[in-house]
Amino acid sequence: MAVHLYKKITFSLAYQRYMIPFSNEVMNLIFSYVKEKTKGQSLDMALDVGCGTGRYTLPLAPHFKKVLGIDISESQINVAKQYNTARNVSYMVAPAEKLHMKNDSVDLVNAGLAAHWFAINKFGSEAVRVLKTNGCLALHGFYPATEIKYKDLSHDLNKAMSEMWDTLFQHLYALKLPSASDHMFTQYQNIYEAIPLTDKE
Repeated sequence: MAVHLYKKITFSLAYQRYMIPFSNEVMNLIFSYVKEKTKGQSLDMALDVGCGTGRYTLPLAPHFKKVLGIDISESQINVAKQYNTARNVSYMVAPAEKLHMKNDSVDLVNAGLAAHWFAINKFGSEAVRVLKTNGCLALHGFYPATEIKYKDLSHDLNKAMSEMWDTLFQHLYALKLPSASDHMFTQYQNIYEAIPLTDKE
């Protein structure tokens, strides 16, 4: 998707309305990891980088005293502010590569469905700079998966969808084109390796 789309308010409103919802499973995994690493200490600050319209920002609110969502797109931030329902959440326009936070001030740096857009080496250095000693960095994305539930036809429809994906991916491999899932997986593998932290999971 072209980055210029994120500048349009019509796109940001559609993004807010139709983008897949945040994953409770992923968020619970992040929260349990943060609690383990911080050993039950007070969680003061979370930073959601590349927050878009706040889809992964708002679920952080109950767990932290303050949450800041940043995104380079002014229209995404405007929509995030419009849909903000939490008093301890604020938003600002800022790039991922220059975090406007003090050193050693953040318990969690989160980037849901966004890290593949960042200049990862600059972002990684900034994330390490702002994280507290026991702070956590959570970078997560997804790749296409389909499950259809429809009356008593679910099994057959899912089988047909699986065959369609298999056929499509075979053609992509034959053309030496990566599939979307392979591309995203490879990107996040590279991002994982580029992050300058030693304690990684």
